[in-house]
Amino acid sequence: MGEDLLVRVRDLKMHFQVGRGLSLSKARVRAVDGVSFDIRRGETLGLVGESGCGKSTLGRTILGLYKASAGSVRFEDVEITSRSRAGMKGLRRKMQLIFQDPSASLNSRRTVGQILLEPFIIHRIGTKAERRAAVAELVERVGLSSWHLSRYPHEMSGGQKQRVGIARALALRPGFIVCDEAVSALDVSIQAQIINLLEDLQADYGLTYLFISHNLSVVHHVSDRVGVMYLGKIVELGSHEDIYRGAFHPYTKALLAAVPVADPERRPTGRLLLAGDVPSPVAPPRGCRFHTRCPSAMELCGRVEPELREIGTGHSVACHLGDVTGREGAEHR
Repeated sequence: MGEDLLVRVRDLKMHFQVGRGLSLSKARVRAVDGVSFDIRRGETLGLVGESGCGKSTLGRTILGLYKASAGSVRFEDVEITSRSRAGMKGLRRKMQLIFQDPSASLNSRRTVGQILLEPFIIHRIGTKAERRAAVAELVERVGLSSWHLSRYPHEMSGGQKQRVGIARALALRPGFIVCDEAVSALDVSIQAQIINLLEDLQADYGLTYLFISHNLSVVHHVSDRVGVMYLGKIVELGSHEDIYRGAFHPYTKALLAAVPVADPERRPTGRLLLAGDVPSPVAPPRGCRFHTRCPSAMELCGRVEPELREIGTGHSVACHLGDVTGREGAEHR
């Protein structure tokens, strides 16, 4: 693996068996079903798609929080899908997660100080005095005051709680952080503050982000590259300019068309609107998974699953129309 590659994902699958206990059936939810991509050091890879497409599951599987059904994840050229829970402990210091709901992710029975001390205690880092000093530095770095250390989560606002979540993720100085809808539960003005904080931290500490969100405007602002996910598959992957100015896949175009535009005169005409519901991940359609909702679907799309292949430098798409849309996109650039 090249020196600039931090995470390498190949044909990753995460399937969940339907039912519990004696009621388990043979059916499986194919939440992630054959995903491949790389994440370079210091970059932000945005991951977008409708709710239920498998974005969060993918992020947690990469971190080893879910045991992958198949495929490979290499972090710093170390294979992690086959490692035991004990074998993952050392890597936990280098890979962290910022949760979507700060209220649910923080222990309501512990103060902020106790929450932030926990990573140092688990990994046996520093003396008591060194731990307290590190916690004091963390809260200041994320924009909180020392008196927040004695507060409980329910005594804080949503934005303050998310800052605590960021401080906890930052405590062990990781190199890679998965931001799982990290701003979606916050007010717009607070979202901007948290995004600016994440960007400042990335610049200061050389962090690498997998930024998961359904908000395309936010992803456009923070990401170097963008992956578009549909029903457990990556359907398009490229730089943020490739995705937002020259999207090739019909699904990507439909997502972009749904982004609200404040100025009526700047709203695009002839927008691509999706019909129907997202198919069940238990029984995804044969061939291209998007063909049941795609206005450009051909007979081939219902029979053969398209491969994610490169159509430009660093720009890949999984679509049988790739050549046609590629020429159209090139003509309009």
